[in-house]
Amino acid sequence: MLHSEKTIPDPGVFAAQYSPAHTQILVIEDDPHMQKILQRLFREQGYGVQVCGDGQQGLDTFRTLKPAAVILDLVLPNIFGRDLCKIMKSEQPGVPVIVVSAISEVADKVLLLELGADDYVTKPFSPRELMARTQAALRRPHKAAAIASTTYNFGDCEIDFAKMSARRAGEPVTLTAHEFKLLKYFAEHPERVLSREELLNEVWGYNSYPTTRTVDNQILKLRQKLEQDSAEPRYLQTVYGAGYKFVP
Repeated sequence: MLHSEKTIPDPGVFAAQYSPAHTQILVIEDDPHMQKILQRLFREQGYGVQVCGDGQQGLDTFRTLKPAAVILDLVLPNIFGRDLCKIMKSEQPGVPVIVVSAISEVADKVLLLELGADDYVTKPFSPRELMARTQAALRRPHKAAAIASTTYNFGDCEIDFAKMSARRAGEPVTLTAHEFKLLKYFAEHPERVLSREELLNEVWGYNSYPTTRTVDNQILKLRQKLEQDSAEPRYLQTVYGAGYKFVP
């Protein structure tokens, strides 16, 4: 049974603006009952829907369909959802992946977000909430299209957001999919003070999240990988009492 619906914007209002004809949503879910619920939910809002019942079929369809967004269960035959998320975000980082799972442990949510998932909705869920989160994720990539297609340079760092590759002083640097997302958001908003709450909402996709320490930990990791001195950061600066600022 689904939760009673929360007070959030009516998805029908957004559907008219953000569900152009032939927009395809890929649902990767092995429960036939849940497949029907998700298929009906998105079709009623004007989206095309492709449903796959296992991980390998989902990956094959993802590669051929090139969907606008993916709704992903975690417990799947053949390829686990966690591994599938990592593969899909490495191949097409601009396609939003919204995890829908009965697994509610905070550690699992954080891991999926670090692997690149754009949002995480726990079963049982409100259909209206899932639709609103999906449409929010669909809107976000359009703001980043220009920078995502180019190589971005600051200091001795060279970042290719499209290829998800990074170099510092000519040497490769390994960043997680979520570290790329966070860095890209900073690069899109240079010199602007960004609060932890804004970063959680815009990068993690959560309106409510267990702790803002998640942001602090991710920025610390970025500093250790990209700053010459992570204790005295030049680019990812702390603005005490307000948040963080990226100074390229």
